[in-house]
Amino acid sequence: MAAWPEPAPGVAGADQHREVLGRGAAAEGGSQPEEKPSARERRAAKKTSRKRSPKPPSHKRDYVCSVRLNDDEKTLLSAAANATRTSLPAFLARSGLAAAQDLDNTAAAIAGHRDLVVELFAARRHLGQVGNNLNQIARAINSGGQPAETDAVIAAVQRAVTRVQAATDRLLDQH
Repeated sequence: MAAWPEPAPGVAGADQHREVLGRGAAAEGGSQPEEKPSARERRAAKKTSRKRSPKPPSHKRDYVCSVRLNDDEKTLLSAAANATRTSLPAFLARSGLAAAQDLDNTAAAIAGHRDLVVELFAARRHLGQVGNNLNQIARAINSGGQPAETDAVIAAVQRAVTRVQAATDRLLDQH
């Protein structure tokens, strides 16, 4: 068997002449029939490109802001972005800009939310204090006593329940 002549620099070697693809074949642009295109390559080949005119420099967004979301927030915001047919970052930018342009309503909504959170924390503290009083009354009754503060503590429990119910109703009315 005669030896194959040395190929010129940059040309496939002798193994290609025997229909055996060597590693060098891919780098030289030859097809490799035994390799299937990846799923990513198939999707890219199927997609038609949308050609848009580039944004003018005055409209380009140059700054990146990072936002942390929990699972529920991300799900809700992603659904809203999909409904408006925009990406999540574009949706966040547009809705943030809309809120910034209507500061009166935005400030009122944020202030109302803060007031509600303050009220819920106050109601939580109140319930803790009332629970402590109930434990003291239960201890006194279990040891055979009849504390005089029982009616006052029951009234405080009723006020705390009313306060929590009102805050909860306000929260539900906002959403």
